[in-house]
Amino acid sequence: MSDPEGPGGAGAGGDGPALERIGLGLDGVRAAQRGRSAEARALFEALWEALGERDVFHRCVLAHYLADLQDDPAAELEWDRRALAAADSLTAERAQTYESALQVRAFYPSLYLNLASDHLKLGEPDLAREQLERAVRSLDALPEDVYSAGIRTAVDELRQRLR
Repeated sequence: MSDPEGPGGAGAGGDGPALERIGLGLDGVRAAQRGRSAEARALFEALWEALGERDVFHRCVLAHYLADLQDDPAAELEWDRRALAAADSLTAERAQTYESALQVRAFYPSLYLNLASDHLKLGEPDLAREQLERAVRSLDALPEDVYSAGIRTAVDELRQRLR
């Protein structure tokens, strides 16, 4: 993916900071894959700080991952809210500077589904239903592929649990 803000990305002054951010991300992924959630969280949180406010695309993706690494459902909800806020501030044009076919609308079914799941974990079924309805209303943004089929299945499964 190209970086529209030049080498190093948002607010970076050259390749050094960009390489440091890439290193944090890769180290975080490795830690998560090895089941070291606390280490992965710490690395991803450092990356979150390093990204800065302007890099909303990567902040959206990172918050989405960070939510999944939380042990506390309230912390998971907070990170999922951050992912949604980043998506809300990401224009389609900005997203397409990273990938020409990227559609921000396609982020929403998964983001709302995660929020619904978070609320259910927290014993808030009415809020879970509200977020699930948002996920359902946004499903038309998904392409027909394996990933999207998984999101649709997860929506249906959560709908069954909320009955």
